[in-house]
Parts: sequence; C-alpha cells; structure tokens
Amino acid sequence: MKLTYQISDVVPYINWAYFYHAWGLSGKPEHEKLKLKNEAETLLKEMEGQHHTFALFDILEANSDGDDIIMGDFRIPMLRQQQPQQDGTCLCLADFVRPFSSGIKDRVGAFATTVDGSMEHEHKGDHYMQMMTQTIADRLAEATAEKMHEEVRKIYWGYSPDEHLTMEQLHMEKFQGIRPAVGYPSLPDTSVNFILSDMIGMKQIGISLTESGMMRPHASVSGLMLAHPKARYFDLGTIGEDQLRDYAMRRGLPIELMRKYIK
Repeated sequence: MKLTYQISDVVPYINWAYFYHAWGLSGKPEHEKLKLKNEAETLLKEMEGQHHTFALFDILEANSDGDDIIMGDFRIPMLRQQQPQQDGTCLCLADFVRPFSSGIKDRVGAFATTVDGSMEHEHKGDHYMQMMTQTIADRLAEATAEKMHEEVRKIYWGYSPDEHLTMEQLHMEKFQGIRPAVGYPSLPDTSVNFILSDMIGMKQIGISLTESGMMRPHASVSGLMLAHPKARYFDLGTIGEDQLRDYAMRRGLPIELMRKYIK
C-alpha cells in the first residue's frame, strides 16, 4: 500500500533530539536548540503544499527457517549476535517470527518511506540552507515511518487497534513490536534493500538504489515490521568470519561482496 502525507501530517512525529544531534547541539543550551528549531519550523511551513512524504508497505504471510525469514516468495537471511545477552541468548530477528516447522503462518511487514526527491536539491549554493533542508528531510522520512507504523499497528495490520500512546511514548518505542531499519545494528546489510525493493516496489515512491543498496533520496528509510510482543532491538556486534561465510552462502553471494555490504 502506498500512502502520501502532507508535511503537516508528519511534523508532529518528528523526533527533534536527532535533529539537534545532526547539528551537534546535543547537550547545548536550550535557547540554541530553540532558535534552530524555530528556523526549521519556518521552513517546514514553507514546504506545506509544495512537498510531500511517502510511505510504501506490504504485510505478508511469513515464517522463520533457521536464521532466515521467509515472506511470501522471498527469503531474507538474517544475522545473529556473536556475543550473548545477559540471559545467555544470541538474538536474531528471525527469532521473533513463528518457525516454519510450527505449521502456522505468521505475518511480517516490509516498508519504505521517503520525501520528494526535489527537496534535497533545493538551496544549492547556500550551504547553511542546504544542510537545514537535508536534516529536515531526514527527520521527515523518519517521522513518516513513525506515523505509517502507527497506522499499520492500529489499522492496516490492526494487531494493536486500541493503542493510545503520546508522542513521547512513540519515540520511546513503547508500542508492541519493532521496526528494524536496513543499515541499523540488527539489520546492517544494505543489500537487503534489493530484496525489499523487489518485494514492495520502492520505485513507486521514487526510491532508487545505488550499487551498494543505499537509497536515493538519501532521506529515505526502509526495513521490516515485526509484531511479536517480545521483539526488541539489539546490536549484532562484530560479525565473525564464520558467520559472514554462512551468511554469504545463504544470500548466494560472494563473501567479499557481502563484506562490502556489511560495514
């Protein structure tokens, strides 16, 4: 499903802490943050009606098979932590999907969000305004993912129809399930985007991929949506050669190529 949002639809979902971090203002006086936020909000108002953000997702029947997640006709190999958690477990995203051996179908979502491609090319020659626009675009893409995921949980997938969370609680991820994004600690392989693009058709919302699987526009987010009540985020840590070799084999790609994808 493709969703189109007005800028004003997603502004309430912006997590400004990451905006301040991008400008190196974490820990700085509040008046400095407020001044920059006011400038950003002025630019956001100017964008209203001229730019939009977009979300694309699908929710497919799924099962896990070892460390792989099978979604419809697609198999997505996952990586497992090398260092155990405090409880002794080494987590893998496939752990949060009902195993194929159970004989019971589960469901997993795939998504991508982005902004108008033209947004990132505005204010050429004005370094400050160009950086302001880029950091705002990045936040809008993330905010779009936040809003889309909320609507998926409450309406489209509907596994949490009675969810009522404040924006602060949303940013603290107090909802059921997780939204691991490609390129982040539990899903670091950018080439997974090639699979997701084939699965949901990222071109529908203007996203193209580089040779390494990075998305254009840069202000784009992609990943999976898992509904398991105990699903949580984790850091894989350093990937050992044994797991890299196994992962490359499951992906059907040369190990040296996989090494480039997993930075």
